[in-house]
Parts: sequence; structure tokens; C-alpha cells
Amino acid sequence: MNSGMVFAILGAALSTALAGIGSAWGVGIAGQAAAGVVSEDPDQFAKVLLLQLLPGTQGIYGLLVTFITLSRIGVLGGTPITDVHTGLMYLFACLPIAIVGLVSAYHQGRTSVSCIGLVAKKPDQFGKAMLFPAMVETYAILSLLVSILAITNIKVG
Repeated sequence: MNSGMVFAILGAALSTALAGIGSAWGVGIAGQAAAGVVSEDPDQFAKVLLLQLLPGTQGIYGLLVTFITLSRIGVLGGTPITDVHTGLMYLFACLPIAIVGLVSAYHQGRTSVSCIGLVAKKPDQFGKAMLFPAMVETYAILSLLVSILAITNIKVG
């Protein structure tokens, strides 16, 4: 395997791994808070589950970027890349969702924990509670767009 392909696959792997780690971390800490609420009030299960799931989207975004990258570099079809320069471009194009996905999922999980506490005390405030973690999500979406735009505009050849 050539060095260009190695760099491109490294970028694809980082986008899934780092965003996935962030999502697992965020969903995990939010799940701990959600379990505490449900142990006291099982009727709040659906509301706290939704808040717990929000940090999981970054892992999905990272996986999406990985599939797009693997398709473009010739692993899942397309034209195989051969030069180091192109491989490095793919690596760097994958980094926005990899890094922002890691950090934003963790912070979205922490925000979800606080909002789960809000729902535990004031169940009627669920709609407002959903907005706080959703604001963190904005930055994951922006990094997803940057990675997709960068990857799809790399000229292979």
C-alpha cells in the first residue's frame, strides 16, 4: 500500500474513532444521569432518553465522513489514490469532524446531564431543556459540513 493511501485511511479512521469516542463518552455520562432520574421517576424515561442520545450524533457524523472518504480513495469503489499529497489532503479534510466531534460530543453530554437534572425537577421544561444540548450540536454539524466539502472537492489524479 502506498503512503498516500495510508494517510487517507488514517484520516478516515480518525474521523470515526475520535468522533465515536466523544459520542460514547457523552452518551455515557448522560446515561448515568438519566438512570438516576428514571430510578426516582420511571415516567421520565422517554424524555431523559432523548437527552441522553443527543451526544451520539457525532459518532454518526464521523462514520459518514469515513464512508465518503473510503469511497473517494478507492477502498469502497472510485479511483484509488496513489500520491502522498492527495493522501495528506484527505487526512486533513477528515480532521474537522474528528476533533470537533470528540470535543463537542463530550460537552454535549455534560450539557445533557444538566438538562436531565432540569427535567427531573421540572418535567414541563423538557422543550427548553432540549435546546441547550442542541446548541452544542451546531458546531458538530458545521465541522461535518467542512469535512464533507473538503473531501468532495479533492481532485484525485
